[in-house]
Amino acid sequence: MAALQLDDLKRILVACAGEGEDIDLSGDILDTTFEDLGYDSLALMESAARIAQEYGVDVPDDALADVETPRALLDLVNGTVPAAG
Repeated sequence: MAALQLDDLKRILVACAGEGEDIDLSGDILDTTFEDLGYDSLALMESAARIAQEYGVDVPDDALADVETPRALLDLVNGTVPAAG
């Protein structure tokens, strides 16, 4: 299974942002908090579900709650850091 790359994550985040959301994922967003990017917990849960569907990686809700930046989510999904729980 190919690793989740930033461009793939951006595509998933845009798809899960919700219609009418004004989300700007241009530039270096790796260490920008999801809150500052305009994402709430529901959008992140939808993103995690899409990641599971496309990449076969389940992100537990408790681990997702601790993920604050795209870099942290990429690390978690790609197995760079162990999942909590």
